[in-house]
Amino acid sequence: MGFRNIHFIINPVAGNGKSPLTKEYLEQYFINSFHHLSVKYSTHKKHAIKLAKTSIAEGADIIVACGGDGTVNEVASSLVGTSIPLGIIPIGSGNGLASNLCIPKNLRRALELIKNSHTVRIDVGRINDKYFFSNTGIGFDASVIKNYESSEGRTLKGYLMACLRTFRQLKQSGDIQICINDLNILTDPFMIFASNSNEMGYKLSLTPKASLKDGLLDVLIISKIGRFKMLLLGFLMILNKSHLMKEVKSFQTKSLVLINQGGNSLHSQIDGELHKVPNGRISIQIEEHELEVIVPENLI
Repeated sequence: MGFRNIHFIINPVAGNGKSPLTKEYLEQYFINSFHHLSVKYSTHKKHAIKLAKTSIAEGADIIVACGGDGTVNEVASSLVGTSIPLGIIPIGSGNGLASNLCIPKNLRRALELIKNSHTVRIDVGRINDKYFFSNTGIGFDASVIKNYESSEGRTLKGYLMACLRTFRQLKQSGDIQICINDLNILTDPFMIFASNSNEMGYKLSLTPKASLKDGLLDVLIISKIGRFKMLLLGFLMILNKSHLMKEVKSFQTKSLVLINQGGNSLHSQIDGELHKVPNGRISIQIEEHELEVIVPENLI
Protein backbone atom coordinates (compact mmCIF):
# COMPACT_ATOMS: atom_id res chain seq x y z
CA MET A 1 0.00 0.00 0.00
CA GLY A 2 1.49 3.33 -1.07
CA PHE A 3 1.12 6.72 0.54
CA ARG A 4 -2.28 8.31 -0.07
CA ASN A 5 -3.31 11.94 0.14
CA ILE A 6 -7.05 11.66 0.85
CA HIS A 7 -9.35 14.69 0.77
CA PHE A 8 -12.80 14.52 2.36
CA ILE A 9 -15.44 17.02 1.22
CA ILE A 10 -18.26 17.01 3.75
CA ASN A 11 -21.74 18.48 3.55
CA PRO A 12 -22.35 19.15 7.26
CA VAL A 13 -26.13 19.47 6.87
CA ALA A 14 -26.60 16.25 4.85
CA GLY A 15 -29.17 13.84 6.17
CA ASN A 16 -30.11 14.96 9.65
CA GLY A 17 -27.03 17.17 10.01
CA LYS A 18 -25.70 15.01 12.88
CA SER A 19 -22.87 13.18 11.15
CA PRO A 20 -19.82 12.72 13.42
CA LEU A 21 -17.39 13.26 10.54
CA THR A 22 -14.49 15.43 11.68
CA LYS A 23 -10.79 15.14 10.99
CA GLU A 24 -10.25 13.66 14.47
CA TYR A 25 -13.00 11.09 13.89
CA LEU A 26 -11.65 10.12 10.46
CA GLU A 27 -8.02 9.80 11.55
CA GLN A 28 -8.83 6.86 13.84
CA TYR A 29 -9.67 4.75 10.76
CA PHE A 30 -6.44 5.46 8.86
CA ILE A 31 -2.71 4.91 9.31
CA ASN A 32 -0.65 8.04 9.84
CA SER A 33 2.39 6.71 8.00
CA PHE A 34 0.35 5.82 4.91
CA HIS A 35 -2.47 8.38 4.82
CA HIS A 36 -2.60 12.14 4.95
CA LEU A 37 -6.14 13.42 5.46
CA SER A 38 -7.52 16.80 4.46
CA VAL A 39 -11.06 17.71 5.52
CA LYS A 40 -13.18 20.44 3.91
CA TYR A 41 -16.78 21.50 4.53
CA SER A 42 -19.20 22.79 1.91
CA THR A 43 -21.44 25.65 2.97
CA HIS A 44 -23.72 26.23 -0.03
CA LYS A 45 -24.77 24.82 -3.40
CA LYS A 46 -21.91 24.36 -5.87
CA HIS A 47 -19.34 24.96 -3.12
CA ALA A 48 -18.27 21.29 -3.26
CA ILE A 49 -17.33 21.81 -6.93
CA LYS A 50 -14.89 24.55 -5.96
CA LEU A 51 -13.53 22.52 -3.05
CA ALA A 52 -12.97 19.47 -5.30
CA LYS A 53 -11.13 21.53 -7.91
CA THR A 54 -8.92 22.97 -5.18
CA SER A 55 -8.19 19.44 -3.94
CA ILE A 56 -7.20 18.39 -7.46
CA ALA A 57 -4.78 21.33 -7.64
CA GLU A 58 -3.38 20.34 -4.24
CA GLY A 59 -2.50 16.87 -5.53
CA ALA A 60 -5.18 14.75 -3.88
CA ASP A 61 -4.89 11.02 -4.65
CA ILE A 62 -8.49 10.33 -3.60
CA ILE A 63 -11.39 12.74 -3.12
CA VAL A 64 -14.28 11.57 -0.96
CA ALA A 65 -17.78 13.08 -1.18
CA CYS A 66 -19.53 12.88 2.19
CA GLY A 67 -23.21 13.72 1.75
CA GLY A 68 -26.17 12.85 -0.44
CA ASP A 69 -26.57 12.62 -4.20
CA GLY A 70 -26.26 16.40 -4.61
CA THR A 71 -22.86 16.50 -2.90
CA VAL A 72 -21.73 13.40 -4.79
CA ASN A 73 -22.77 15.03 -8.07
CA GLU A 74 -20.77 18.20 -7.37
CA VAL A 75 -17.59 16.35 -6.39
CA ALA A 76 -17.88 13.71 -9.11
CA SER A 77 -18.50 16.35 -11.80
CA SER A 78 -15.06 17.74 -11.02
CA LEU A 79 -13.43 14.30 -11.40
CA VAL A 80 -14.94 13.22 -14.73
CA GLY A 81 -12.17 12.33 -17.18
CA THR A 82 -9.46 12.28 -14.51
CA SER A 83 -7.65 9.35 -12.90
CA ILE A 84 -8.48 10.54 -9.37
CA PRO A 85 -10.90 8.10 -7.72
CA LEU A 86 -14.15 9.27 -6.15
CA GLY A 87 -14.94 7.90 -2.73
CA ILE A 88 -18.46 8.14 -1.30
CA ILE A 89 -19.57 8.27 2.32
CA PRO A 90 -23.39 8.23 2.04
CA ILE A 91 -24.71 10.44 4.82
CA GLY A 92 -27.48 12.07 2.78
CA SER A 93 -31.14 11.24 2.39
CA GLY A 94 -31.66 9.32 -0.85
CA ASN A 95 -28.11 8.05 -1.54
CA GLY A 96 -29.16 6.51 -4.85
CA LEU A 97 -25.72 6.21 -6.47
CA ALA A 98 -24.08 4.87 -3.31
CA SER A 99 -26.79 2.23 -2.99
CA ASN A 100 -26.37 1.20 -6.64
CA LEU A 101 -22.62 0.81 -5.98
CA CYS A 102 -23.26 -1.25 -2.81
CA ILE A 103 -21.52 1.33 -0.62
CA PRO A 104 -22.74 0.79 2.95
CA LYS A 105 -24.31 3.53 5.06
CA ASN A 106 -22.39 2.22 8.07
CA LEU A 107 -19.54 4.73 8.50
CA ARG A 108 -16.91 2.23 9.60
CA ARG A 109 -17.55 -0.07 6.66
CA ALA A 110 -17.73 2.83 4.17
CA LEU A 111 -14.41 4.22 5.45
CA GLU A 112 -12.85 0.76 5.16
CA LEU A 113 -13.67 0.88 1.43
CA ILE A 114 -11.81 4.19 1.13
CA LYS A 115 -8.85 2.65 2.94
CA ASN A 116 -8.81 -0.37 0.59
CA SER A 117 -9.32 1.82 -2.51
CA HIS A 118 -10.65 -0.82 -4.89
CA THR A 119 -11.95 1.03 -7.96
CA VAL A 120 -14.01 0.58 -11.12
CA ARG A 121 -14.74 3.02 -13.92
CA ILE A 122 -18.39 3.86 -14.53
CA ASP A 123 -20.39 5.69 -17.17
CA VAL A 124 -21.40 9.31 -16.77
CA GLY A 125 -24.52 11.02 -18.08
CA ARG A 126 -24.53 14.52 -19.50
CA ILE A 127 -27.53 16.83 -19.82
CA ASN A 128 -26.51 19.87 -21.87
CA ASP A 129 -23.43 21.15 -20.00
CA LYS A 130 -24.03 19.35 -16.69
CA TYR A 131 -23.17 15.83 -15.57
CA PHE A 132 -25.43 13.34 -13.86
CA PHE A 133 -24.47 10.02 -12.37
CA SER A 134 -27.81 8.53 -11.31
CA ASN A 135 -30.62 10.09 -13.35
CA THR A 136 -32.23 13.17 -14.85
CA GLY A 137 -35.74 13.96 -15.99
CA ILE A 138 -38.44 16.48 -16.77
CA GLY A 139 -42.11 16.53 -15.88
CA PHE A 140 -43.43 14.95 -12.72
CA ASP A 141 -40.07 14.05 -11.15
CA ALA A 142 -38.69 17.56 -11.69
CA SER A 143 -41.82 19.01 -10.09
CA VAL A 144 -41.42 16.65 -7.14
CA ILE A 145 -37.84 17.85 -6.62
CA LYS A 146 -39.04 21.47 -6.77
CA ASN A 147 -41.48 20.76 -3.92
CA TYR A 148 -38.95 18.57 -2.10
CA GLU A 149 -36.35 21.36 -2.07
CA SER A 150 -38.87 23.67 -0.42
CA SER A 151 -39.78 21.14 2.28
CA GLU A 152 -38.41 21.38 5.80
CA GLY A 153 -36.47 18.14 5.86
CA ARG A 154 -34.88 15.85 3.26
CA THR A 155 -36.36 12.58 4.43
CA LEU A 156 -38.41 9.80 2.85
CA LYS A 157 -41.49 11.33 4.48
CA GLY A 158 -40.59 14.71 2.97
CA TYR A 159 -40.14 13.10 -0.44
CA LEU A 160 -43.52 11.37 -0.24
CA MET A 161 -45.18 14.62 0.85
CA ALA A 162 -43.56 16.36 -2.14
CA CYS A 163 -45.01 13.65 -4.39
CA LEU A 164 -48.50 14.25 -2.95
CA ARG A 165 -48.16 18.02 -3.33
CA THR A 166 -47.06 17.60 -6.94
CA PHE A 167 -49.89 15.15 -7.51
CA ARG A 168 -52.40 17.83 -6.50
CA GLN A 169 -50.90 20.70 -8.47
CA LEU A 170 -49.42 18.97 -11.53
CA LYS A 171 -49.48 20.88 -14.78
CA GLN A 172 -48.46 19.42 -18.11
CA SER A 173 -45.35 20.75 -19.83
CA GLY A 174 -46.92 21.02 -23.28
CA ASP A 175 -45.81 19.18 -26.39
CA ILE A 176 -42.23 17.90 -26.31
CA GLN A 177 -40.47 16.57 -29.40
CA ILE A 178 -38.27 13.61 -28.49
CA CYS A 179 -35.53 12.43 -30.87
CA ILE A 180 -34.36 8.99 -29.79
CA ASN A 181 -32.95 5.99 -31.70
CA ASP A 182 -33.92 7.48 -35.11
CA LEU A 183 -37.47 8.06 -33.85
CA ASN A 184 -39.24 11.40 -33.58
CA ILE A 185 -41.95 11.35 -30.91
CA LEU A 186 -44.27 14.24 -30.16
CA THR A 187 -46.00 13.95 -26.82
CA ASP A 188 -47.38 15.91 -23.90
CA PRO A 189 -45.51 13.87 -21.30
CA PHE A 190 -46.24 13.07 -17.71
CA MET A 191 -42.53 12.42 -17.36
CA ILE A 192 -39.38 11.80 -19.39
CA PHE A 193 -36.75 10.00 -17.32
CA ALA A 194 -33.19 9.09 -18.32
CA SER A 195 -31.19 6.92 -15.95
CA ASN A 196 -27.59 5.77 -15.69
CA SER A 197 -28.18 3.77 -12.49
CA ASN A 198 -30.75 1.30 -11.22
CA GLU A 199 -31.92 3.36 -8.24
CA MET A 200 -33.39 6.81 -7.64
CA GLY A 201 -32.80 6.77 -3.88
CA TYR A 202 -34.80 5.42 -0.92
CA LYS A 203 -34.57 2.01 -2.67
CA LEU A 204 -37.05 3.22 -5.32
CA SER A 205 -36.44 2.58 -9.00
CA LEU A 206 -38.02 3.26 -12.38
CA THR A 207 -35.17 1.50 -14.21
CA PRO A 208 -34.23 -1.59 -12.15
CA LYS A 209 -32.23 -3.13 -15.03
CA ALA A 210 -30.05 -0.07 -15.69
CA SER A 211 -26.28 -0.49 -15.42
CA LEU A 212 -23.53 2.01 -14.65
CA LYS A 213 -21.15 0.22 -17.00
CA ASP A 214 -23.13 -0.76 -20.13
CA GLY A 215 -22.57 2.45 -22.12
CA LEU A 216 -26.33 3.06 -22.36
CA LEU A 217 -29.00 5.23 -20.80
CA ASP A 218 -32.26 3.60 -19.75
CA VAL A 219 -35.04 6.00 -20.78
CA LEU A 220 -38.72 6.02 -19.85
CA ILE A 221 -41.24 8.16 -21.72
CA ILE A 222 -44.52 8.27 -19.86
CA SER A 223 -47.38 9.87 -21.75
CA LYS A 224 -50.02 12.06 -20.14
CA ILE A 225 -51.95 10.12 -17.50
CA GLY A 226 -54.77 10.86 -15.10
CA ARG A 227 -54.57 10.83 -11.32
CA PHE A 228 -55.65 7.21 -10.93
CA LYS A 229 -52.88 6.08 -13.29
CA MET A 230 -50.42 8.27 -11.35
CA LEU A 231 -51.26 6.35 -8.19
CA LEU A 232 -50.98 3.06 -10.08
CA LEU A 233 -47.55 4.12 -11.39
CA GLY A 234 -46.41 4.88 -7.84
CA PHE A 235 -47.54 1.45 -6.68
CA LEU A 236 -45.83 -0.30 -9.59
CA MET A 237 -42.65 1.71 -8.97
CA ILE A 238 -42.48 0.32 -5.43
CA LEU A 239 -42.69 -3.18 -6.97
CA ASN A 240 -40.09 -2.27 -9.68
CA LYS A 241 -42.74 -3.04 -12.31
CA SER A 242 -43.56 0.37 -13.81
CA HIS A 243 -42.98 -1.09 -17.29
CA LEU A 244 -46.32 -2.95 -17.00
CA MET A 245 -48.27 0.25 -17.70
CA LYS A 246 -49.07 0.72 -21.39
CA GLU A 247 -48.36 4.46 -21.09
CA VAL A 248 -44.74 3.69 -20.18
CA LYS A 249 -42.39 3.30 -23.14
CA SER A 250 -38.87 2.04 -22.43
CA PHE A 251 -35.72 2.62 -24.46
CA GLN A 252 -32.00 2.08 -24.21
CA THR A 253 -29.93 4.65 -26.03
CA LYS A 254 -26.64 6.54 -26.08
CA SER A 255 -28.33 9.90 -26.61
CA LEU A 256 -31.63 11.72 -26.98
CA VAL A 257 -32.80 15.29 -27.60
CA LEU A 258 -35.87 16.97 -26.08
CA ILE A 259 -37.34 20.11 -27.62
CA ASN A 260 -40.15 22.08 -26.04
CA GLN A 261 -42.40 22.98 -28.98
CA GLY A 262 -43.52 26.15 -27.22
CA GLY A 263 -39.91 27.32 -26.93
CA ASN A 264 -40.34 27.99 -23.24
CA SER A 265 -37.88 27.06 -20.53
CA LEU A 266 -38.04 23.63 -18.92
CA HIS A 267 -37.26 22.47 -15.41
CA SER A 268 -35.23 19.31 -15.06
CA GLN A 269 -33.99 17.41 -12.04
CA ILE A 270 -30.37 16.27 -12.09
CA ASP A 271 -29.47 13.71 -9.42
CA GLY A 272 -32.23 15.09 -7.23
CA GLU A 273 -31.42 18.79 -7.69
CA LEU A 274 -33.61 21.21 -9.65
CA HIS A 275 -32.17 22.95 -12.74
CA LYS A 276 -33.73 25.36 -15.22
CA VAL A 277 -33.10 24.94 -18.95
CA PRO A 278 -33.80 28.41 -20.39
CA ASN A 279 -34.15 27.70 -24.11
CA GLY A 280 -36.36 24.60 -23.85
CA ARG A 281 -33.86 22.32 -25.66
CA ILE A 282 -32.21 19.46 -23.81
CA SER A 283 -29.50 17.13 -25.13
CA ILE A 284 -28.84 14.02 -23.02
CA GLN A 285 -26.04 11.54 -23.67
CA ILE A 286 -23.84 8.91 -22.06
CA GLU A 287 -20.07 9.14 -21.74
CA GLU A 288 -18.55 5.71 -21.19
CA HIS A 289 -16.22 4.86 -18.28
CA GLU A 290 -15.38 8.48 -17.53
CA LEU A 291 -15.39 8.29 -13.74
CA GLU A 292 -13.27 6.15 -11.43
CA VAL A 293 -15.05 5.32 -8.18
CA ILE A 294 -14.16 3.35 -5.06
CA VAL A 295 -16.42 0.33 -4.52
CA PRO A 296 -16.48 -2.98 -2.63
CA GLU A 297 -14.06 -5.58 -4.00
CA ASN A 298 -16.89 -8.02 -4.79
CA LEU A 299 -18.70 -5.50 -7.01
CA ILE A 300 -18.50 -6.67 -10.62
